[in-house]
Amino acid sequence: MSSPVVLLIAAVVLGGGTYAFRLAGPALRSKIELSPRAEKLMAMAAVVLLAALVATTALTEEQSFAGFARPAGVLVGGVLAWRKAPFVLVVLAAAGTAAGLRLLGVP
Repeated sequence: MSSPVVLLIAAVVLGGGTYAFRLAGPALRSKIELSPRAEKLMAMAAVVLLAALVATTALTEEQSFAGFARPAGVLVGGVLAWRKAPFVLVVLAAAGTAAGLRLLGVP
């Protein structure tokens, strides 16, 4: 069992590291110049990582398939977000889709 002191130290170290990374970006931006191709690849990598996170979260639950209701809700939310619907509508439609399908017995 971890003591509160160990948890506090870990939180301070992680917070300090996060702050250092946030400071390093603007500080190093003027010193390091990336090629246009590298910048394009970095932007694409961010999109790919976000898509992988969404897919993993939408499709799995405790190392198994989450069922069809959750991915359907994510799909509805994604389409509405792509069509630039208001954020509240996106969230409510996605949650409503998943909840409605679960009420109908879809896992």
